[in-house]
Amino acid sequence: MPALRLYATAANARPTPMSPDPDTDDLPAGARAPLPVLRLKRHEERRIAAGHLWVFSNEVDTAATPLTAFEPGALVAVHSDRDRFLGYAYVNPHSLIAARILGRDPAFPPGPSLLVHRLRVALALRERLYPVPYYRLVHGESDLLPGLVVDRYGEVLVAQIATAGMEAQREAIAAALDKVVKPSAIVFKNDSGARELEGLPKYVAAAKGELPPRLSVIEAGLHFTVALEGAQKTGWFYDQAANRRQFLPLLAGARRVLDVFSYAGAWGVPVARTGAEVTCVDSSAAALEAASANAAANGTTLVTRRGDAFDVLEELHAGREKFDAVIVDPPAFIKRRKDAAKGEAAYKRLNQLAMQLLPRDGLLLSCSCSYHLEPAALLEAIQRGARHLGRFAQVIGSGGQSPDHPVHPAIPETRYLKAVLCRVTQE
Repeated sequence: MPALRLYATAANARPTPMSPDPDTDDLPAGARAPLPVLRLKRHEERRIAAGHLWVFSNEVDTAATPLTAFEPGALVAVHSDRDRFLGYAYVNPHSLIAARILGRDPAFPPGPSLLVHRLRVALALRERLYPVPYYRLVHGESDLLPGLVVDRYGEVLVAQIATAGMEAQREAIAAALDKVVKPSAIVFKNDSGARELEGLPKYVAAAKGELPPRLSVIEAGLHFTVALEGAQKTGWFYDQAANRRQFLPLLAGARRVLDVFSYAGAWGVPVARTGAEVTCVDSSAAALEAASANAAANGTTLVTRRGDAFDVLEELHAGREKFDAVIVDPPAFIKRRKDAAKGEAAYKRLNQLAMQLLPRDGLLLSCSCSYHLEPAALLEAIQRGARHLGRFAQVIGSGGQSPDHPVHPAIPETRYLKAVLCRVTQE
């Protein structure tokens, strides 16, 4: 693999060095020095034994194995208080999640072979699901690669690392991706706020090929492009693709549609292709420019309106505008459990403002990517907004994240996306 070419977001932003030794990393377990042990307190192994991958700092027996003895990203063998082997993991002594399990077979420790195996298993699922290579290839814990996300844009892979343990494996990850997928380019877009919680710098780096200025996406036969620089997440929201397939046909009869938090037009462009007049609202000028360009590339047009979503919705209501359908797909309003009350109020207000713009019989498509917002809480926010307006909301469809974002049955946090389609009428 060629050396990483760095495009740091700060002057002092530098990737952390690799820790595994490539000369010994694929030796049998018995031929290498044993990994240090991270011992858990009594009875704290139950959740791990049941399949969860996270070890919290208060579950560690710090008297027997002090967390301060480990460097961020160090590999360990996790043991119960009775010295039962529970799995191999990486550690971050400075994080609430002190360790994340990478594997449970004592004869198959972490290394390049394990990464290649995990990627091949992940690729097999996506190739079963998708006829074209535009999807999420790795979904962190759900693909047994905690802290790693990889999205595929044809021959370009864009990866995001959120943890010190995966950062330490960065070069091995790049080599494994190259071996399994053989892409033309591999990019580490490590500029998310989650890295700050792990004490990691932000940077963007090309591990193979050149840093592409734009990413291409094919979805439902339509062609989209997004700029890599300044893009949200890795550039595209593949998690909503299944919801778009499910709900967009139900919006086909709408004449005027409002797409709020539109980003690059993933919802708006296909609706506009049906002949509807679509207005896209976003606070980002670059996102709206991308949405307009994507509309033109697919033989249609959009109306764009830049501004804060709440302000624009109020302005449209003051102007007595009406839309046959309103789509609200906001960023997460609840990123921490302690923000739940404030976030639920924001979802209620957003949906209420959206419903004010619907005629006597209109459609509301409401989404939430906040894990800490339960599906019932989203419905409650919609219901409270409807009752405040004296309206009646009928749920006619619901959805979640696309199958390339699988759910780990033991980790509820991996199920996060909610989408609800409502018919909103007068009582």
